[in-house]
Amino acid sequence: MAGFFHFDKDKQSSDDSVSDICMKLSAIPLRGDMGREIAGIVLKYSPKDLKQMRVNFSGKIDSFPADYKKELENTIAAFLDGTYQAIRLMNQQGSFATMQDPVSLLARDYWTMVREQCSTGSEQEKRLRLLKYLLSGFCMFVQEIPGHPVGMPFPGGDKVSFIDGIYYCPVRTKANDVDAALCPFCPAKQTPEIGYLKPPVKGSKHRKQEYIKNIYDYHHFNG
Repeated sequence: MAGFFHFDKDKQSSDDSVSDICMKLSAIPLRGDMGREIAGIVLKYSPKDLKQMRVNFSGKIDSFPADYKKELENTIAAFLDGTYQAIRLMNQQGSFATMQDPVSLLARDYWTMVREQCSTGSEQEKRLRLLKYLLSGFCMFVQEIPGHPVGMPFPGGDKVSFIDGIYYCPVRTKANDVDAALCPFCPAKQTPEIGYLKPPVKGSKHRKQEYIKNIYDYHHFNG
């Protein structure tokens, strides 16, 4: 596994190590074991890697309106740093030993998708892209929370929300044609089209416009 973090060999060796990581993760049956395995990989990255991901993401959304761009940047920065620190702390505290319930059945397909998505690009691009998927996978399959953080804004003004113990996302069921989407694997439920469980949580007349395909290229913040 260490070979993935030292790209000093040929292209095939780096691809193989990514494949090995994904295959190993896809075979893990328990949440705690998956958390421990992900921690062992993620903690080999540095805060500089997280900073580079933020810089890359900011560049992708440079054409967005200033206020919206700033809100997205802040949301993603908090997600990246917060998830990284949660992994570090849970690993230090031995929290994974108590998590003996099964991993979601969706995890196997998720790691297959990750292996495919991390098979192209430069070595640095693949390395940071894997980190993105590891952080999101940790949220969805270990913590069992959405891959997009609560408060994540989408076009039209709607956001990922947490109401009465349930996570809701405005685009949960609208990414079927996006190969790299987190949505098919996310534990969040689709935000109701008409009305909310608590009335109304910033309803938007632009709701039906929020699934413009290009937005997924930005909201999945590829490294």
